[in-house]
Amino acid sequence: MKLPWTLSAYIGKNFLITILLALLGLIALTTLIDVVELIRRASGKELVTFSIILKLSLLKMPSLGEKLVPYAVLIGSMLTLTKLTRTHELVVARAAGVSVWQFLSPAIAVVLLLGVCVTTLFNPISAILLLRYEQLEGKYFSGRPSLLAISSSGLWLRQIEPEGEHIIYSMRLNQTDMSFSNLIVFAFDKDKKFVERLDAQRAVLEAGELHLYDVTRSIPGKPPQLITEDLLPTTLTLGHIQDSFASPETMSFWHLPSFINMLENAGFSALRHRLYWQSLLANPFLMAGTVLIAAMFSLRLPRHGKVGLLVVAGVVTGFLMHFFTDIILALGSAGTIPVLLAAWAPAVIVLMIGAATLLHLEDG
Repeated sequence: MKLPWTLSAYIGKNFLITILLALLGLIALTTLIDVVELIRRASGKELVTFSIILKLSLLKMPSLGEKLVPYAVLIGSMLTLTKLTRTHELVVARAAGVSVWQFLSPAIAVVLLLGVCVTTLFNPISAILLLRYEQLEGKYFSGRPSLLAISSSGLWLRQIEPEGEHIIYSMRLNQTDMSFSNLIVFAFDKDKKFVERLDAQRAVLEAGELHLYDVTRSIPGKPPQLITEDLLPTTLTLGHIQDSFASPETMSFWHLPSFINMLENAGFSALRHRLYWQSLLANPFLMAGTVLIAAMFSLRLPRHGKVGLLVVAGVVTGFLMHFFTDIILALGSAGTIPVLLAAWAPAVIVLMIGAATLLHLEDG
């Protein structure tokens, strides 16, 4: 029997409403926990007022919501299927010849569409707000200003010192020997007044110093001076530079590919950003698999008993899925397994387990 359009719309609407309500509840709970944590961190910091804490929580809320969508899909799907089963609506549909795959197809379509919207429309908004959150969090809590800015023209480093600061520019860093090519250093005193400019054909980052080769020193009011070698004391390390990169979560889905290319052109590894981008692509399919997992635990008739136990088992399974996904992504971030495998394996495995189990329970 072909599933009527009216029934498809009814099932899809029920799934969408329940998933959104579950998402709102999860966001409210996690935001409350986040506010409490920020209040704890703000103790002893006179500059951090409650309005700042509230602003930080609101800025982080969309990012939390984006991470909570798969859980909302699991909980919302289980609630919807349990409700439709308890009211015997699915029983009547199945008695009329509608298979489990037919009445799950509207739910899967809704979840896939929701996943695409979250990835393509909601993610850019949450990325912008999360970037602002990290800037304010660094200002009021951690006190770590960004050391690096990267663009299509190259990379810019900022070294802050008691007697002034240095702005360092280079087209590329070779991580094999930690050497910069065509390096330019702008020196400023503590009053932000320009002191000198150093142009080096090559520079090597060593422990506690930046070794410059074939240097041209330019000082205001004096002719340029050629120097074979020069040493610039520095506290920068490769770890400090890499830690200054914008986290993948603060990059829009649409801007990630170009940022990945800029990172790689500058000589840095874009493994984390590439993995995050692929995981965003796989997220709608992971959510679709979550609907199948929810169906495994929610189609039992109330008269058979143990419905509550099955619902709890479904929630526990959802957390195990999250744990498994985190492990796979961690292996991908470490370069232990390929990026594509790390990003897509959770979605493929969840889809296969859900489909195989339903085939066994319903058609086997």
